[in-house]
Formats: sequence, structure tokens, C-alpha cells
Amino acid sequence: MLIDKLADGILRVLTPIGPRYIKPSLQQRIYLLWIFRNFNVLPQQVLSHRQQRFIQDLCAEHKFVSLPPTNVWAEAPILGTVERSPSMHFVSRVAGGPEVRGAWAIGFGSDGRGSATAVVTQHNFLAV
Repeated sequence: MLIDKLADGILRVLTPIGPRYIKPSLQQRIYLLWIFRNFNVLPQQVLSHRQQRFIQDLCAEHKFVSLPPTNVWAEAPILGTVERSPSMHFVSRVAGGPEVRGAWAIGFGSDGRGSATAVVTQHNFLAV
């Protein structure tokens, strides 16, 4: 299993328009195995800034190509799945209080066994 992932592993990136698959180099596959050592699916927001930049560079480098639905990719070992979803920003004011700014991110995905997952995260609250 680990040898298969090192030799032929691919990264799955879930986007609002559908999954994308990236074939990283051996060095990149090793780093991705480290990132996904405890979890198979991670929202991009929980990754460190370095890891987020690494994923963004991979997506830009490989042109984020959507693959045709064939059994070839269904059989390829998945190194991990990154959930990329757009953030929804908001500004609210509590009566008589300061303005509060923040961002919500909602990610949806599948664990590969038919059950769906949803992750809601809240970020960057600043009283202005």
C-alpha cells in the first residue's frame, strides 16, 4: 500500500466544480504522504501556510486538469484529498457594539466509501 502510493500515488483536490487529480513527482509524493499521515481528507484551511502554498503551487504547476471518468484513475492509489472551497466573508454589527469581521468556509466531500462529509470552519474574527 505505502509502496504503491510512493510509486504511483495521485493527489485528489475537491473543488466546487468537481474533483481534480494531480500526479506529483516522487519528492512531492513523499511530502504529501507526510501531510496526510493521519487523515485521508483535509480541508485546505487546516493546513499550515507552507502546506497551503505547496498545494497551490501543485495546482498551478499541473494546470488543475479534470480527468475523464475511467477505471484507470479509480484504481490509482490516492495519497490524500484536499478540500478547496471558496470562503464566504461577512461583516456584522452587534447592537451598540463593535463591527465584527470574519470568514466562513464550507467544504463538502466524500470519503471514497459513499458517505459524504461536510466541514464548516470559522476564521479571522477582529473587532473593529
